[in-house]
Amino acid sequence: MSKKKFTYKDAGVDIEAGEQMVDSIKDVVKETHSDAVLSNIGGFGGFFRPDLGSYDDPVFVSSVDGVGTKLIVAFKTGRYDTVGQDLVNHCVNDIAVCGADPLFFLDYFSTGKLEQDVGYNVVSGFAKACKENSVALIGGETAEMPDIYSEGEFDLAGTIVGMVDREKVIEGKKIEKGNLLLGFPSTGIHTNGYSLARKVLFSEYEVSDHVDELGTTVGEAMLAIHKSYLPIIKATRDIDGVNGYSHVTGGGIMGNTERVVPDGLSIDVDWKGWERPAIFELIQELGNVPEDDMRATFNLGIGLIAIVDPENADEVKKAAADIDEEIIEIGKIT
Repeated sequence: MSKKKFTYKDAGVDIEAGEQMVDSIKDVVKETHSDAVLSNIGGFGGFFRPDLGSYDDPVFVSSVDGVGTKLIVAFKTGRYDTVGQDLVNHCVNDIAVCGADPLFFLDYFSTGKLEQDVGYNVVSGFAKACKENSVALIGGETAEMPDIYSEGEFDLAGTIVGMVDREKVIEGKKIEKGNLLLGFPSTGIHTNGYSLARKVLFSEYEVSDHVDELGTTVGEAMLAIHKSYLPIIKATRDIDGVNGYSHVTGGGIMGNTERVVPDGLSIDVDWKGWERPAIFELIQELGNVPEDDMRATFNLGIGLIAIVDPENADEVKKAAADIDEEIIEIGKIT
């Protein structure tokens, strides 16, 4: 009796599909490359040759992240071109608030069964955001892992690497009593708080339901792209009196701003100082979510905070106006 033959494809991993995926994305990835990139995707490593001429004491800055359960919203809607943008922008913001210029990005895309169109749309999202942030997408990993993910599911992670001159690192050490909190609006939920948002919103709505308060469908509102704050940070970081930035992600305004405020100082937020986007009001009302939970879970409409000496606040506001960036005074350091 002959034994049954098993192949890797029988086990759920299609090597040929992976190779076709790499071939399909080469052109969109190459569009993110500058002369600093010395290799295209497909090799064992990505090569990047930074221009160090403008740095006296260059320091690499890196960060890694994912987009959490926002992916479940993408699965429900069948839209996959936004979550890659979310990931790049989130990672860019995390190092930009340290004063760094992002240089290159690497992605990790893992799924149970590789669907070519899904993978292409996700990577196209990476490439779009990389181009918008002047970041090179120099490599990544696409993994098929049957039995780990259910049909139609996948996960994403990304790593950003940037550079800053050591003397220009922004750590919040100069923050002092009386500094103002200048907030920059978010585009919505961004990439944090989706476990609570999904539990509340999907108990009442389907992703395709149009909600008048939102002005769109539930799915579209929840997939609003995490905003990149790199332009406003670059426009304001060299202004005297800009002493720190807070990227408002998981933990909310207080949890993230406390990370850069020195010990002995407190954060006084005027929680009624701006109008919250409708999606947060809807979540709180539908789910009867306590205010403390809202503040600790969501950005509530403020995605970035600059902590600024009041004497320099007008200069920061002018810089924001010059690039059509809305700015709101939301509190102070006490």
